Amino acid sequence: MRSFERKAIEQLRNRLDPAAAYPATVAISTPKALLTDSTSSAGTRATHPLRAGMAELLRRSTASDVDAATEQLYALILRQLAPDEARVVSLLATGSAYPVIDVVERTGIGAARVVLCNASTVGKAAGVSLPDHVPAYVTRIVALGLALLGPEDATLSTEYEILLTDDTVRDAQRGLSRPRFVRRSVRVSSLGVRFWAACDPGDGWRYLTENPASTGNITPVT
Repeated sequence: MRSFERKAIEQLRNRLDPAAAYPATVAISTPKALLTDSTSSAGTRATHPLRAGMAELLRRSTASDVDAATEQLYALILRQLAPDEARVVSLLATGSAYPVIDVVERTGIGAARVVLCNASTVGKAAGVSLPDHVPAYVTRIVALGLALLGPEDATLSTEYEILLTDDTVRDAQRGLSRPRFVRRSVRVSSLGVRFWAACDPGDGWRYLTENPASTGNITPVT
């Protein structure tokens, strides 16, 4: 079942991600026209591949309107998401908050060391394939601006207790003499809401998972 789900997500990437129009990075083989300049000093700067790449990005920024710039941003974010991360984003997009715990070791008076960062129940709730990697998933999704970390959510007290029994959290505190648990929460950001609104495939990917014979079509039969 997981293989069909991965195929569905890959099809969504191909459908929603205009990779050909908006490459994730500027190619090192920059067109020669970009690498020439009327002055020798400017020409020297332009022939440097990194500088040429920056010049190309700046050129695109002046040529893009709001819609094109938004599409390029969303396409870039989409290409950076792992399939498991896409599942987490789809769950956060429902608007619910999920508990997050950091495992910290006290190393002295007023000093501490973070042993585990961003453990959360959101991964298991989303049905990810690699639950041990949920802390990394949450960290990356927050770094992409699709989610926000906030203070402890008192309404999630039961979920925090469940998270404390998670294998990832237990493994992190093993061998620590003075562990401390920092409770936080994670929820979708305003960018995450807009991103999901633009990329939401509807129920198509769920339909493919349940109907493997229809892998060539991501639209549910009505």
